[in-house]
Amino acid sequence: MQLATGKTTAAARTGKRLAVSLSGTNLARASDYNQRIVLQAIRLAGETTRIALANQTGLTPPTIANITTRLEDMGLVAQIGRKHGGRGQPALRLAIDPDGAFAIGLNVDRDHITLVTLDLAGEVRSRVTREVRFAMPADVVAIIGDELDGLLAAGEVDRERVLGVGVARPDDLGGIALPHKPAGYESWSAVDFSQLLKDVLPWPVHVDNDAAAAALGEAQGVGGQDRPSFFYLLISAGLGGGPVIDGTYYRGARSRSGEIGLLPDPGGAAPGALVQDTVSLSAIEERLELAGRKLDRLDDLLALDPVMATTVDQWIADATRALTAPLVAVSCLLDPDAILIGGRLPLPLITRLSARIEAALGQVPMPNRVPVQPAQMASDAPAIGAAILPFLDELLPSDTILMQAGRSLAG
Repeated sequence: MQLATGKTTAAARTGKRLAVSLSGTNLARASDYNQRIVLQAIRLAGETTRIALANQTGLTPPTIANITTRLEDMGLVAQIGRKHGGRGQPALRLAIDPDGAFAIGLNVDRDHITLVTLDLAGEVRSRVTREVRFAMPADVVAIIGDELDGLLAAGEVDRERVLGVGVARPDDLGGIALPHKPAGYESWSAVDFSQLLKDVLPWPVHVDNDAAAAALGEAQGVGGQDRPSFFYLLISAGLGGGPVIDGTYYRGARSRSGEIGLLPDPGGAAPGALVQDTVSLSAIEERLELAGRKLDRLDDLLALDPVMATTVDQWIADATRALTAPLVAVSCLLDPDAILIGGRLPLPLITRLSARIEAALGQVPMPNRVPVQPAQMASDAPAIGAAILPFLDELLPSDTILMQAGRSLAG
């Protein structure tokens, strides 16, 4: 992209996705984008210097000095001393001020409601989960009203520095057929989250698919830059997927990419079965009910009870079968760095399932071998990823910001 000449590439002209990297442009009208790039570079480094930032971003030292001074004045970056060693004046060490900005993440799903607070450094400051089945909109508002003050206090969150609220929810939250879905749950299909939450969460609201949010959180986290392309598999009450390409979540033409759970499963137990009919927490719970066991806590899936253990073992085998063909397609079509499995399934089971799927893929002749691994983020990854959305809107780099900078410069 030749921004320095005021021209845009064909990709920018047609509005296609532009990959985000920690590389800036020395044009004054792109100052917002450059500021975001520098802030993200500091955030991912932990601590750094102005000289290192100039080398990393390609921006001139005077530009870096201006940007970092502005970030300090905004309370987003702090000086933490000088880096000694080498020649000349010791370089100033810079780091993110974690208290410089906060965001709230909300995950609304069919079996739980989770709230988290996230600071600018990417640390979860507080979290709360309510295990509630098929909560209605009014239930969600009531839960937030009950929990918000305690959540902010526990995280030592300054309300004045909250940028916004990210909401992660499954697509078709009220529409997908799942066991025990109550009458009236379809009302979620008509909910405007900004209107629903305005009285209990008086900040800008950003809404995204839960798998997309989890994948975005994985991509934006420390270590995400080392694995720029991956496919995220989110096992929750349903099953979602998220393709990340060159560090950016790819949404597709209708913002429905990654719908792996809605693929047909020809080997399923019933005609017309979908992959998520096997690979989901709802499916595990239904199997346990048929075996005479009630699932009160997800950690119960790790119990040594013979019925529980046998049911889980069979589920892992069936989930591996149901996922093998779709993930062969993912591996061949996208050639990602990795396939990552996350969600509310206990980590030991995610680890077992990852190993079984990787072994199954290894038996299929393919042009590549894609590792299958547990995701780095915790079980409340959708809520954490959702909390990153306000940061992306206000402070951190994104493709949208880069394309806007390019279009304004071309004009």
